[in-house]
Amino acid sequence: MDYLVDLLKILLPAGIVLYGMYLVVVSFLSKEKEKMIVELKTKNTEVILPIRLQAAERLCLFLERITPNNLVRRSNPASYTVNELYAQLMTEVREEFNHNFSQQVYFSEETWEAVKRAVEEVTTIINLSRQELDGEGKGIDLAKAIFSQSLDRQNDSVLYALKQVKSEVNIYF
Repeated sequence: MDYLVDLLKILLPAGIVLYGMYLVVVSFLSKEKEKMIVELKTKNTEVILPIRLQAAERLCLFLERITPNNLVRRSNPASYTVNELYAQLMTEVREEFNHNFSQQVYFSEETWEAVKRAVEEVTTIINLSRQELDGEGKGIDLAKAIFSQSLDRQNDSVLYALKQVKSEVNIYF
């Protein structure tokens, strides 16, 4: 029995010391893990933030390029027929959208939906303007109809999408 008591006198303090060491090691490892996570987030921010800003710039440029006024001004409507200008404008909107499609990765679902609504509204304006005219008429008439349609719109979805992109960028600053 004395042997058992002596053994407990040795094992009990040793067990307490081992348990203390275990707690110290676990605490140290958790602090190191937190430190690594903070470093990783910092590095991630250093890499991702410029990419997100570049994506926001591209999306803003895209939205500015597809506004009906800018879209028509870039083409030379006087040198086209209605059908030719219509085809050129629709192709340009589609190509711009396809070129910037990957930018959705960097934005919330709500912002990307606003961008898609803006594209749909621009194509709707162009389509409605086209329906009002004879296909062999002058392209300048289509340009006037597009300007008129865009002025008649109460809520400008392109402007709303731009505001969404800018507000999302402001989150990071």
